[in-house]
Amino acid sequence: MITKTVEEIKTLLSVIPDPEIPVITIRDLGVLREVRIVGDTVEVDITPTYSGCPAMKAISQDIVKVLNEAGIERVNVKEIYQPVWTTDWLSDEAREKLRLYGIAPPEKTSSDKNAILGKVKHLACPHCGSIDTELVSQFGSTACKALYRCLSCLEPFDHFKCI
Repeated sequence: MITKTVEEIKTLLSVIPDPEIPVITIRDLGVLREVRIVGDTVEVDITPTYSGCPAMKAISQDIVKVLNEAGIERVNVKEIYQPVWTTDWLSDEAREKLRLYGIAPPEKTSSDKNAILGKVKHLACPHCGSIDTELVSQFGSTACKALYRCLSCLEPFDHFKCI
């Protein structure tokens, strides 16, 4: 029998870091979508930041591990693809954590086609704040980020793309 509430379970899961960006949690990122208790099983819905995201397996394993350690033996993690993940789901706290980590957070919403295409003008460098930046590659350290370079401090940085 599960003795924890859905909110208590969400609190347990809210500390799981994103495997690719360890300064933000799966809850900050908006990947953690829903938690349900169905009989003696906890069902957890997660949404990948993009189709084929390699971090989803690690996230699923972390969810099971955290809940098992909390005494919850039966866990079912489901990847949910609708609605499609969007950077609109990033919390304000996550955006600031990204910036402090050296990744330019998305400044626009997913409805901004220029942001989606990586054509953000005057993207602020997370290192020095300059808006004199340029796109180097549509893909940065992961497919959900683009690689930029600051023309003022000359530092490269990732930009979390609006999706």
